[in-house]
Amino acid sequence: MSGITFEEIMFTIMSATQDTFMTYMGMEILAGKIEKKIEPVESDVVGIVGVAGERVGYIMYATDKNAALHVAKELLMMDDADEEAVRDAIGELTNNIAGVFKSKYHEQYGSVALGLPLVVSGKIRPVSEPPEPAEKTSMNIQCKGVTIPFKSLDGAVSFRVMVYM
Repeated sequence: MSGITFEEIMFTIMSATQDTFMTYMGMEILAGKIEKKIEPVESDVVGIVGVAGERVGYIMYATDKNAALHVAKELLMMDDADEEAVRDAIGELTNNIAGVFKSKYHEQYGSVALGLPLVVSGKIRPVSEPPEPAEKTSMNIQCKGVTIPFKSLDGAVSFRVMVYM
């Protein structure tokens, strides 16, 4: 994948995220400014899919509980969503976004594989910023990457997609 620029990857992830929301939930979402640094991200639910091949890393989807519930209800077409439904929906959503990335670049360059989606909760921090002693729900990440903020037109759903490669 040496011929692919990071900007191309970011465009692919942004498009994949917007297309996934529109296709599966009929929801238009807007992408915000790409943040080219890792900062702590407050979130209640985080979906993670690993990427392997010539370029290794992962794609993460992080959101709060209310947005996760809204997405789970819309994606799974349910009136109410419990914790298991939220985990399933966030895992599936993250997997779909990563799947578009894999499809596009596997066809052109080969050697792209995805791991199974993992859904966790907590605060995401770079390794350089250790958690505070009282904080028990944080994940420290050792990679360089970017964060892309998104929100729905009505503001009911906001989240961040992070790409580390």
